[in-house]
Amino acid sequence: MYNIIKRPIVTEKNTLRSNFHNEYAFEVDLNANRTEIKKAVEKLFGVKVVRVNTLIARKEAKRLGKMPGKRILWKKAIVKLKEGDKFDFVAS
Repeated sequence: MYNIIKRPIVTEKNTLRSNFHNEYAFEVDLNANRTEIKKAVEKLFGVKVVRVNTLIARKEAKRLGKMPGKRILWKKAIVKLKEGDKFDFVAS
């Protein structure tokens, strides 16, 4: 369970998505499927998951000045929670 979800993705777009659509984004393991992600989120955060969408961010060739480089391959999951369920990433 703990190795499936790597970290939450907290950006401006994802914050708006969580406020208005009750959807949260996570970086997940490349080999994890939708049902594994759903079970992991439900067990770790104690919420009910309605839907899981996944996408794979492909490798990209990038440059920093003259130095060539690449971005890494990673997987993102967008999880929609049941109406009324919420969790906060930042503990007060």
